[in-house]
Amino acid sequence: MTNAETISKLNNALTTLIKAYEELQEENSGLKGKVSELEEKVLELELSNEDLEKDINQLKGHTEEDKSNLSSILGKIENILNRKVETTSTNVSTSSFDFDSKEDEIKEEQVEEKKEEEEENILNLDSNSFANVLQQKDEKKEESNKLDLSRMSSLLNGFNH
Repeated sequence: MTNAETISKLNNALTTLIKAYEELQEENSGLKGKVSELEEKVLELELSNEDLEKDINQLKGHTEEDKSNLSSILGKIENILNRKVETTSTNVSTSSFDFDSKEDEIKEEQVEEKKEEEEENILNLDSNSFANVLQQKDEKKEESNKLDLSRMSSLLNGFNH
């Protein structure tokens, strides 16, 4: 082998190495771009994860506050109901002694209500009968007007023929 042949072979090998190196550099730059994109996505996901964790913690705090508020409200309601039960039981025991007097009062109220209703009915009947008479007079007037109109139309028709 001569020097010229070895130089040409070395030159060919060097060009193939340079081409391979350039291809590897292109692949490397593409991979670096993908890595940087993925790193950005990871950062975005970490930030959104932190925001979600904050929201979860806030919701947990709110639910605990709501639970405590509800339990205090329920406790207050139970206290009120217990008080009402106690007052009604004492009212029942005291009212059993006054049962006869209460019954008399109720009967008197019912009698008074019946009297008032009867008086109202009588007034309504009187006013209704007066209103009925007025309505009947108005209806008679309307009927008499209708008759006059029909007579006039027949007379006019008679003149036209």
